[in-house]
Amino acid sequence: MSEDTKRVVVVTGGSSGIGRAICIRMAEPSTKVYFNYFHSLGEKSQETVRLIEHAGGTGSGVRLDVASRPDVEKFFSKVVEECGRVDVLVNNAGITRDRLLVRMGEEDWDRVLAVNLKGAFNCIHAVARIMMKQRSGCIINIASVVAMTGNPGQANYTASKAGLIGLTRTAARELAPRGITVNAVAPGFIDTPMTGTLSEKVKKAMLDQIPLGRIGRPEDVAEVVAFLASGRASYITGQVIHVNGGMYM
Repeated sequence: MSEDTKRVVVVTGGSSGIGRAICIRMAEPSTKVYFNYFHSLGEKSQETVRLIEHAGGTGSGVRLDVASRPDVEKFFSKVVEECGRVDVLVNNAGITRDRLLVRMGEEDWDRVLAVNLKGAFNCIHAVARIMMKQRSGCIINIASVVAMTGNPGQANYTASKAGLIGLTRTAARELAPRGITVNAVAPGFIDTPMTGTLSEKVKKAMLDQIPLGRIGRPEDVAEVVAFLASGRASYITGQVIHVNGGMYM
């Protein structure tokens, strides 16, 4: 690792939306931010790198399917080869394939669980040994408010995010003796490309459920992630922090 690099951060799904906001927020001087993308175009990745560098950090985007264990292992080996360590992992990569339960195909179920839940497991599995050797590290999983409330048409997505919360708590217990914290952040209705496809009627219905009366911003989530990844949160592990404007209490 370069003497100028003091912190290494990995963010999955970092080319846009919440993931990009997290990359930018974590991009402090002497910080190297790696992120992956899969479906998005290279232009989005390049823009994220530019924004990371504008914020003072160093960025690197890699096309990677987090559902592939061999690809994930290869990616983290590359990070360690280049930097010697991983200080923060943010499991943000996620997809939706919405459909009512009785109409949901097996492929839609399997792919969402593979990316959202297995992908997070693959990354934790790969980074755990690295952090255990360091005897330090921070893992933050991006869950969702629907893991607590359920949501019609999202049986696969909801199950994946609820599973992620269970994974968070178990990993927190297993890794705590090595000085590693594991927490989850559960966003509510956030203004992202994923929610941008919703109809105005659906958006209004969701907004009516938010006591603070506004849609959240990706930066709202990024601020909480940055806190959990800092020394100020060193005694917090196994927790789910809700960022939803009061949508779920």
